Amino acid sequence: MKRTVFGVLALLVLAATAASAQPDEGGCKDHPLFTRFPNMHITDCKSRQFDLRSFPVGPADKDGNTKPTEVEGAVQWTSYGLNDGATPPSGLQIMRNFETAAKKVGGSIEGQYPGWCKANYEQDHMPDMGNGCMSFGLTMKFVRGGKEVWAFLQAEDGGASYVMTVAEREAMKQEVSVTDLVDKLTKDGFVALYVNFDTGKSTILPDAAQTLDAAAAALKTADSFPVEVAGHTDNVGAPDANLRLSQERAQAVMAALVQRGIPAGRLAAKGYGQTTPVADNRSEDGRARNRRVELVKQ
Repeated sequence: MKRTVFGVLALLVLAATAASAQPDEGGCKDHPLFTRFPNMHITDCKSRQFDLRSFPVGPADKDGNTKPTEVEGAVQWTSYGLNDGATPPSGLQIMRNFETAAKKVGGSIEGQYPGWCKANYEQDHMPDMGNGCMSFGLTMKFVRGGKEVWAFLQAEDGGASYVMTVAEREAMKQEVSVTDLVDKLTKDGFVALYVNFDTGKSTILPDAAQTLDAAAAALKTADSFPVEVAGHTDNVGAPDANLRLSQERAQAVMAALVQRGIPAGRLAAKGYGQTTPVADNRSEDGRARNRRVELVKQ
């Protein structure tokens, strides 16, 4: 049986397969990131120009609690209901369709909770999504155009409705010129690069090209001293896994610099994991600053 995929990014949007048989709530519309599940209409919506939301990530602990990731920025909340006379899908079907669609366009799944009330989330900073106990919950993240877009979906067990919160924030950017990079390298002895990777992976995202171009230009301009490419992570996850990830990311950045004309013999990659934070890991902003790759003069 062929499976239909819905909920893709607007840039790669798939054609909708069914029109709403019932009108949407006045003033409400789909978030531009997603198409809706077929045979559904919008029953309610809310939006804020700037607010805080806590998205559940990772597996639940022994008490059923998930680790929250805080996102500050524009927020849209949308509730959907089944059209009259339509056959309801299962909650799992809705969740899996959005999961597949997110992966299809390069999104990452930060948490998935297939079932009813098998994991808890921070209700205070995720209003209007339920009572804090998840029902077929799914947390997705996309990085596009220098922005992180987070989405949290919950579907009713019987499939008659689902709700979604989407929050956008600016990703950490490199905001120094080639001249500044050279100055930091020669005078300070190091410079931090904020390169966006796929979550939990060493795959460099396309929006890091400008940062890497500037870093390569700085290395060509500066004296040809040897440089360590040092990978660092936040403290989310197991220390051993973070150490491996930091090494892999350092190697990926080193390879990207070599591709841009820096001699491989001038560079050495080393991962430090979560051992040398530069900011407080208790906040998302601090964790973002700690997820970095440094060029260190040797």
